[in-house]
Amino acid sequence: MTWRMPAETARHDRTWMAFPVEGQTLGDSASEREEGYATWTAVAHAVAEFEPVSILVDPSEIDRARRMLSGAIEIVEAPVDEFWMRDSGPTFVLDDDGRLGAVDWIFNGWGAPAWAEWTKAAQHARIIAGAVGAELVSSTLVNEGGGIHVDGEGTVLLTETVQLDPRRNPYADRQRVEAEMARTIGATTAVWLPRGLTRDYDDFGTNGHVDIVATITSPGRILLHEQRDQAHPDHAVTRELRAHLEQQTDATGRRFEVTGIPAPSTLRDDEGFVDWSYVNHLVTNDGVVACGFGDEQADAAARSILAEVYPGRRVVTVDARPLFDRGGGIHCITQQQPTAGIA
Repeated sequence: MTWRMPAETARHDRTWMAFPVEGQTLGDSASEREEGYATWTAVAHAVAEFEPVSILVDPSEIDRARRMLSGAIEIVEAPVDEFWMRDSGPTFVLDDDGRLGAVDWIFNGWGAPAWAEWTKAAQHARIIAGAVGAELVSSTLVNEGGGIHVDGEGTVLLTETVQLDPRRNPYADRQRVEAEMARTIGATTAVWLPRGLTRDYDDFGTNGHVDIVATITSPGRILLHEQRDQAHPDHAVTRELRAHLEQQTDATGRRFEVTGIPAPSTLRDDEGFVDWSYVNHLVTNDGVVACGFGDEQADAAARSILAEVYPGRRVVTVDARPLFDRGGGIHCITQQQPTAGIA
């Protein structure tokens, strides 16, 4: 049996999310917590304009979730601590007959940092696989859904500082990671990025997730975060990544065509240089849910680029600053479930 992860642009049955719970990620003050609840809710409602949404809700948050979420959104009661569904949830795959599988990576809170609470989230892949009747594809690799992007034709983007992170996989090398990618998601060609964005290496970062840096919009075409301001350290990082990616080839031997999507004008927040990125969007059925950053000109330019690289899809923007304040973006809190039966 061969499993294959479809491209995000393939048809979805639904998108999965997790509703926030009180704790360090959500925020210390009442206003911070309300902002977090409101932003996760806004993303859920934006996605629901295009496709069904199911959301894991901790028993302690059931009443709040029912008050805040539309009746169109399915609530699935389950234990929740971390609520970045892209990373704790399953990576869905299809077999040669179009049967649904769910890869259960080992999740250890992005390298088991002291601050992370992840033991409940580590069960999300199994819970969701059971809920949808997917065959569980167990993996011994510590990995997160935000650490990979695929084209659906055998190509996967990875980052050396994520899958080869000694806090995640102390005994892994490229060959072992690539073999596991072939076994679990059908990736025959791995394209390794040497690193991710600067902010992502802070204590609360992921150490270089690809889904904030680059994505494959269609076979042979990459959309890359572009920091044009030389005062930001990611100016040099993204120039180097472009040069690197332009020399890579995909599973069919094509050299990549790289399109830049410029960062918004804000360079810093209270914690340092920001990693605000329009790459961290979710492709939905007939749409794209994009990150907004309160920069009208840059947000509009990003929508235009996204509409161009995903023709025929309607692009909507949700203010993602509260997500980035907490360590991620729209792609990080969502996980698509592809339509089964389409091999």
